[in-house]
Order: sequence, then structure tokens, then C-alpha cells
Amino acid sequence: MFKRKAYAQLLNWKNNYSNSYAALLEGPRRVGKSTIATHFAQNEYASYIAIDFANISKDMLTVFDDIANLDLFFLRLQAQTGVSLTPEKSVIVFDEIQLAPKVRQAIKYLVADGRYDYIETGSLISIKKNVKDIVIPSEEHRIEIHPLDYEEFCWARNIDTYNHVKQIESTNTPVGNATNRSLMRDFRIYMAVGGMPQAVAHYVNGASFEEIDHVKREIIELYKSDFKKIDPSGRTSAIFESIPAQLAAKKSQFRISSAIGKRTTNKDSERLFDIIDSKTVLPCYNTTNPSVALSQTKNLEAYKLYVADTGLFVTMMFNSEEQSYTEIYAKLLSDSLSADLGYLYENAMAQILASSGKNLYYHTWTPKGKSRPYEIDFLVKERTKIIPIEVKSSNNNNHKSIDEFSKKYSKAISRRILFSQKDISHKDMLELKPLYLAPVIINNLNS
Repeated sequence: MFKRKAYAQLLNWKNNYSNSYAALLEGPRRVGKSTIATHFAQNEYASYIAIDFANISKDMLTVFDDIANLDLFFLRLQAQTGVSLTPEKSVIVFDEIQLAPKVRQAIKYLVADGRYDYIETGSLISIKKNVKDIVIPSEEHRIEIHPLDYEEFCWARNIDTYNHVKQIESTNTPVGNATNRSLMRDFRIYMAVGGMPQAVAHYVNGASFEEIDHVKREIIELYKSDFKKIDPSGRTSAIFESIPAQLAAKKSQFRISSAIGKRTTNKDSERLFDIIDSKTVLPCYNTTNPSVALSQTKNLEAYKLYVADTGLFVTMMFNSEEQSYTEIYAKLLSDSLSADLGYLYENAMAQILASSGKNLYYHTWTPKGKSRPYEIDFLVKERTKIIPIEVKSSNNNNHKSIDEFSKKYSKAISRRILFSQKDISHKDMLELKPLYLAPVIINNLNS
């Protein structure tokens, strides 16, 4: 079990909210929700019962036929599992709760009863068929579970790199070429492996990148299988698979029609929302007027999609490459891939922002007299101001967009940052930072 930040969030829920809410751990499949819930239950309660609705016997399922009589329900549950529950000292874990909508609906009454605490885990939690004909309980304290972030990745490896990175950011002083190259290489390892617990476990245990890539491909196939269950036409899977290619094309927004090869229908829009609900992707919306609150001016029709885990993105990105996986990963880690990998670093930045609890926004505009639009990769709110963020794979000399944006919205900006692989520096008011500092900088922002 890796050390996860969600554990502290669960502890906060237990100490402050468990009397009124069940904890709902929500996130994509294979991100570690069940492991976190079970580990927390083992450590923080006198006893617990865990019910996995994805792997439940017929006898156990009959226990949930009637939850109206809670005294009888709890007696049957304890008899069936052989676990004794202690009021106010025990927790019941409902794993993959989306597969038992009626049980989820009963959370309202279970929480009100007050005898025990409840932790739910779920993926595809808001898909229509999983909430059909039920009243979604308001008594859920939602905790988003993301892939391991860079700090958690360092914890898993039992190294102090992230603490060193925090110290570097606090001094805001260049570290020199050799140190910068070493730290960037370590961050590229994180990008290559990603934050899915299975992939991280394989890396920590010394597996080859070919073996790690195989683990990631299995996860991707699992996601595609889930999408095909929702949508047998295959269009939902096609939308998901097209993300790297559309980012590589440097389009100003994602096009469903490009993914499916046909004109977009209302049903395709529903498919998009299903993918977003699956938490496997990160939507980034174009905000039309960044000087106003970002959420109030976001354009729901203009968006980009990123993959929730950059390690999975890397595997999807090189899926059609004829080179061996070993060669591809070796080139990625040494920064010698021939392609312009700006969009790969964009995906890493999107994951950093999402893991820090930030909503994703970008901005495009075409100045008068210009034929090509300018674009800011990401916009982040800090108190009443905004921070424009640009991401480059290597060359940080071209920053026309962020310069022009800073002139246009000067009164709304607190600072401006360009992330690349280069060492710390600045050009006038523009902060030039290496990408490994991004998790520290984003986490230090005041919302």
C-alpha cells in the first residue's frame, strides 16, 4: 500500500463529517480507491465489513434485498460475513457502489441511523444507467482519487527528491545545468511510468519499461471495455483513443467528428459526458473572458481533452510506433525523441493541476490584423487574480502568446509562468520554471 494523500482527506472526513455523510471515493478504474478504503478501515476502526459489488455472491446479495429494517439488515450482514460490528467504532465499505444503485440510495437512511460509518467507492458513478430510477443521496462527502502525483511517486520510491524540489522553489535560484538535467530526467521517469498504482508498483519492484507498458496497456483496454459496455457502437472508445492525436495536431479544441470520422450528433455529446464522468479524461474549457471569473465565462462547446494519467497518455501516444517500447522509453527519458512533445508536457501539466484540485481552463483569441490565434495553455485562479501558464517541451524562447495576453489582461494577472525543461530564470515579469517545480508552485497557490 502506497502512502496516499487521500488518506488524510478520509481522516478529516472521519473526524468532522462522518456523522452526517458517507465518504465517496470517486475516480477512474484501477486508481487505488478500494485499496485506500480498505487500508483506512483496517487502521482507523475497531472492525469493518467490505462488500465488493463487482464480486459478490448470491447469498450476500440477498442480504441487501431489504434494508428497510436496519436491525435485521445489520444482523444478517454480520452473520453472512462473520464480522462483528461495534456501534460508533466500525465502518462498512461499499466497493463499486455504482453496481448497486438501490444500496447507494439507502445511504441516506444508513447515515441517519448513526450506528456505523460508511465508505463508498465508485467509478462511472454518474453514468445514466447507474443512477436510473434512484434518488442520488446528498449525504455523500466526495473525495476525488487521482493517479499518484509526483510527490506520492517519490514517496513510493522512498526518495527525498520532492523535498529537494520544494527547497529549490523556495530559493527561486537556478540550480545549474547538471542538477536541472538530473531533476528533469527524474520527472520524465514519473511521466513515463505515470501514477496508476499497478504501474508504479512494477517500477518500484524493478520491472522493465516493457513490462510497465504492458500493465498500462491492460488498464487502457479495461477502460475501452468499459466504454464498449456503455456504448457498443465503439464511438465512445474512439473519442478516448483520439486524444493524443488531437493534441498532437495542435488544434484549438477537441473535435468529436475527427475522432469518429462522422458528423457529430446529440448522442455523441452524451458519449463525451460519459467519458468525462468516467474520470479517465480531464476536460479543459476555453474561457471567453479571463478577466471575469473563469467558470462564468467557460465555453462548454470549446474544450480540450487530456488523459487523467500521463503514463497512460505516453502508452496511447506511442501505440502505433514501430520502434520497440524499450527504445521509445529510453529516448523519452533522455529527451531525444524526434517529435515535438509539447503536448505530452501539456498533459503532464493538466494532471498536476487536476491533482491539486484545480479546474482546467485555457484561452484563445485572434488579435486584430492577425490571421492566426494566440493561445494560453492553462489559466489558474489565485484569489481574485489569474495566472497564465504556458508549457513548452524544450525551447522557451517563443512566448509571444503569454506576452500578448499579459498586455491585454494586465489588471487581472498576478504572475505569469512558462514551464519547460530549462533551469530557473526570468524575462522581465515572465517566470521561466522547469516543469518539476510545477507541482510545488500549483500546490502553494491560494485559491
